[in-house]
Amino acid sequence: MARRLAAAGNEISVYDVNSTTLAAFQNLENAQVAVSPADAADNVNILITMLPESSHVRDALLGQDGAATRMKPGGIILEMSTGDVQALSSLSRDLAELELRLIDAPVGRTPLDAERGTLLIMVGASEDDIRTVNPVLEALGDEIVHVGPFGSGLKLKLVNNYMSMIGMVMTAEALNAAQMLGLDLEQTVHVLQSTTAGRGQINVNFPNKVLRGDLTPDFPLRLGLKDISLGVKLAQSAGAPTPLGAAAQQMFAMAETWGRSEQDCTAMLHLMRDMAGPPTGDAEKEKT
Repeated sequence: MARRLAAAGNEISVYDVNSTTLAAFQNLENAQVAVSPADAADNVNILITMLPESSHVRDALLGQDGAATRMKPGGIILEMSTGDVQALSSLSRDLAELELRLIDAPVGRTPLDAERGTLLIMVGASEDDIRTVNPVLEALGDEIVHVGPFGSGLKLKLVNNYMSMIGMVMTAEALNAAQMLGLDLEQTVHVLQSTTAGRGQINVNFPNKVLRGDLTPDFPLRLGLKDISLGVKLAQSAGAPTPLGAAAQQMFAMAETWGRSEQDCTAMLHLMRDMAGPPTGDAEKEKT
């Protein structure tokens, strides 16, 4: 990402605790290597943090030789890490006391996209701040989504990663069951890649049904319960663990309690809302 910024003609100063990382910038045009976060932030108006943990970000900005101590009032910090929402809010309040503005702008896609400048960037910021940092963001990504006010970008990134990590377990659970049932793994993958299961509900059924307000059953939750129950029974007969399958079976079983068993399977979204109960005050405030 830093190389992309330099290649776009930006004068950059870089710092990392890993000296090997910094060595790659010793002779890079438009780049200088700093000796501390504060040194990197000297005389800059936009600073980017991309670090593993929220605690690392706070330390880099407000710790010993922290970058925030050297930035001029009115400067903008682009926090592009994937961290904790509450930690982000706390950091924003502390930076505001130094007259510094914080924007959350986590990224999606792959390391190769970072090299190519084709990242997806999810931004939480005001319209004015977006306009200020947009030239920087355009050097890093080819899809910049203004999600909403401060904090919104990180929330969406965490929702994405929540779905992704559950998908990891789901995929492993299904493929392991296939193997333990004696199915050919390569053939199984080939078939699943061409079905709704493999292509993903978010790409196929949800946009065409529940998200359009259509709950007429292409495949009702009642039959979903039948199929997940049969699948769990079969997998368990081979000794395959089914933690997500068992949890999903319980969810489908609840559809009858909430009067949704004859609705389309995508009405699972409404079932989740039923279970969550009325929106909390904070959620209502966020809507407005």
